[in-house]
Amino acid sequence: MKYPIGIQDFVKLRQGGFAYVDKTKFVYKLADEGSYYFLSRPRRFGKSLFLSTLEAYFLGRKELFEGLAIYDMEKEWKSHPIFYIDLNTANFRDENSLYEVLNSHVSVWEEMYGAREYETTLALRFKGVIARAAEKEGRGVVILIDEYDKPILQTLRNQELQEKHRSLLKSFYSVLKTQDRYIRFAFITGVTKFGKVSVFSDLNNLMDISMDQRYISICGMTQDELLYNFREGIEQLGEAYGDTEEETLNKLKIRYDGYHFEEDTVGIYNPFSVLNTLAKLRYKDYWFETGTPTFLVDLLKMHNYRLPDITREKVSDDVINSVDSMSTNPIPVIYQSGYLTIKGYDERFKKYRLGFPNKEVEEGFLNFLLPLYTSAGNNSPFMVDEFVQDVESGNPERFMQRMKAFFADTSYQVVGNAELYFQNAMYLVFKIMGFYTQVERPTSDGRIDAIIQTPDYIYIIECKLDRTADEALRQINDSDYAAPFSMDKRRIYKIGVNFSSQTRGVEQWIIE
Repeated sequence: MKYPIGIQDFVKLRQGGFAYVDKTKFVYKLADEGSYYFLSRPRRFGKSLFLSTLEAYFLGRKELFEGLAIYDMEKEWKSHPIFYIDLNTANFRDENSLYEVLNSHVSVWEEMYGAREYETTLALRFKGVIARAAEKEGRGVVILIDEYDKPILQTLRNQELQEKHRSLLKSFYSVLKTQDRYIRFAFITGVTKFGKVSVFSDLNNLMDISMDQRYISICGMTQDELLYNFREGIEQLGEAYGDTEEETLNKLKIRYDGYHFEEDTVGIYNPFSVLNTLAKLRYKDYWFETGTPTFLVDLLKMHNYRLPDITREKVSDDVINSVDSMSTNPIPVIYQSGYLTIKGYDERFKKYRLGFPNKEVEEGFLNFLLPLYTSAGNNSPFMVDEFVQDVESGNPERFMQRMKAFFADTSYQVVGNAELYFQNAMYLVFKIMGFYTQVERPTSDGRIDAIIQTPDYIYIIECKLDRTADEALRQINDSDYAAPFSMDKRRIYKIGVNFSSQTRGVEQWIIE
């Protein structure tokens, strides 16, 4: 079996004999029922391949679709002029970068369909070339735009340049509405959907299918698709680990499934991670390793976000469906980028409950953030491993000494006030330890505490900020936190900790 890892060209995929999860029923439905669409999906989810599939379809390449769902649905297979804009690869942090990219595309089209001297702006040139292409070919133009929001996301920390990009995109895309009679079909993709003063504010004819029940599985793959298309790879993966098919599917599900783009819908697997796992016969964080979400970290810093809240968020449809670059809430971008997904829906209050989609995303996201909140830097994950070894061997003193070193001299990295930093840092430590041990209650009503359990030991930890370790330990005893374990044969350690806002570190601890 040939896995199409990194292949975003439909022609190459089909002619090369690569495995393909058939999404062509969506191509036919979109083309048959409408003209203008927008789709938001996380990166590496197959958006570019779907656009390439649309391109092949609208070029009338019938031979490429033999054996696929659309082959017998479509009767005419007409060829249309295609205007394809890919904004995925350029660096838009430079002043004139966006203009240069768009100008390059329009110039190529003008060589094919002609230009006019009075068309002096990009928008006018785009408008003119659409009309001439349609008139010359005798068929409506098809416009495909990939990663429309890349110029906006890359300039989150440069409001002036971002506004310049936004203004240029808005005028450029507005042509789609003014030239409706010449346009057969338009499809725009991106990671996020920006609202309010949006690049789409003039396109009220654009149908957003990002949270449309009918198109939930348009990108990515369902479990049924996984079983139908890749049973051979699933068997080989199971053999590599000595697992049954059921055990293999369970591992794949825990690690890569769990995306929901609307409430009460089938879970979607991350296709990039699944294909890599089946091809290499190894479970790894393939999707997360392909891109560092630096713009997400920028948002968390800009808005002094409290990390323990990240899996408690309840947001309205308007919030997760549209991003406002001036908002103080980073959650919409984090959701639309694929680091959070829909976990439930409160019908009464019309609110979505969000959470991490799967183990790959949760581990990757937390491990990426941890070095930003500690003095350990890139050694943070290694030090967490040592924390785990300390608790598993019953050595709370060494655990606390390591914790003190972990948070030493971190003032230069603190985002916001000390209390926020303390909460975020301790949340990350305990959550990541929870991947290897049983950690309960890493947060509770704004105070940091945790219960860590191993086969031989139980650690009850209470942390205070600018108080005393004695006070923290007294709370453990007065509140009788150990009561649930009174009949447990494991050794119980109670640890009271005080964290100093002045030093941004562990100041004192008492072990009982």
